[in-house]
Amino acid sequence: MKSASLQYANALADIALTQGAAAPVVEQLGDFTTAYIDSSELRNFLESPAVTKEEKRGVADKISARLGASKILRNFLFVIIDHQRMHQLPEILETFQNVLRERQGIAEAGIFSAVALNDTEKTEMKQTLERVTGKKIEAKFSLDPNLLGGALVRVGDTIYDGSLRNRLNGLRERLLAE
Repeated sequence: MKSASLQYANALADIALTQGAAAPVVEQLGDFTTAYIDSSELRNFLESPAVTKEEKRGVADKISARLGASKILRNFLFVIIDHQRMHQLPEILETFQNVLRERQGIAEAGIFSAVALNDTEKTEMKQTLERVTGKKIEAKFSLDPNLLGGALVRVGDTIYDGSLRNRLNGLRERLLAE
């Protein structure tokens, strides 16, 4: 299933980036997906094999128009409907967002600290991560009461552990090795 979502996400990213409409398409697809998730009637209608593709397209077109969605999104939804992949819409949205971030050189960072960071510290942390990763960082800051001090950062699958606990463990290992 993931590979199908990736194919659709890549196709949509190709078109959205080529036409310089990545940000609006993400927002519009997110709005449509929210409506789809929130309405069991809409989900049942769009996923039902008893409903014709033309009827599904008509409803998708009307919802898209109400949301102010672009022709790019409307046509993409038609493709999803025609290939009976509407049930994968939430997964496609998530994959699409990840594909766009990757293509635009953006990485999402989860930054966990023992105490709240001020704006200067947040900016410095973000700039440091951008230098280290070579990517633009979208940072999400959180407090972690389990940390003794310092910070723990997760960028994709990589963890940068600058916590006090990690430093103390490193010190202990060096002392034991001597």
